[in-house]
Amino acid sequence: MSGSRKAVWAVIGGLALVSAVAGAGGVAMSLYANHRAKEDPAAAATGRSVAPRGDLARFATGSLTALEIPADTSAPDYVFRDRNGTAVRFSAFQGRVTVVNLWAMWCAPCRQEMPTLAALARRYSDREDLLVLPINVDATDAGVAEAKAFIDDHAPLPFYSDMRFQLPFEFPGKGKMPQTLLLDREGRVRAAMTGEADWDSPEAHALIDALLAEGVTPAAG
Repeated sequence: MSGSRKAVWAVIGGLALVSAVAGAGGVAMSLYANHRAKEDPAAAATGRSVAPRGDLARFATGSLTALEIPADTSAPDYVFRDRNGTAVRFSAFQGRVTVVNLWAMWCAPCRQEMPTLAALARRYSDREDLLVLPINVDATDAGVAEAKAFIDDHAPLPFYSDMRFQLPFEFPGKGKMPQTLLLDREGRVRAAMTGEADWDSPEAHALIDALLAEGVTPAAG
């Protein structure tokens, strides 16, 4: 083959290779986009910025070492009661990041970590989009009365109750106590912790700040 023909075929071959690489890149990008859409269909549908599920695992440090990132699930459609006995569901708190803490007077670690939850609520008291929601699961009238007095010593925490002691089994901890769940604004369980933790620690603040930042559009400069 002459030198000129070799040069022509080299150019054609190079163009074919570029085309093939570009096509492969396009396919790869398409597959990646489809994967992200499947990973977080809510984000794909609404355009809301939501951290991939595994990203929150980086906050499992310090007192949150046992933090778990469960498979995508919504908070249960389960009725519990407020201080006055009015029926409440988790759907009532959608639109806010909610720190759900399941506790009982007979659970010593529950009582020990309660001051840190109260401190957390005070720290974020200026944020209407954050709620610290302890739910007591004592099953007797005497236990509930004692729990109300206890929670009153930990302002500004509210009192909610599940006397059927069912809620701890509705969440990933499956009955373990204490159990704390982080719900995002859509009411999805994004992180779960079983056992005592310091909820006014730097790692807890970082986790909550990450959830609060989701879906927030930065102000124009």
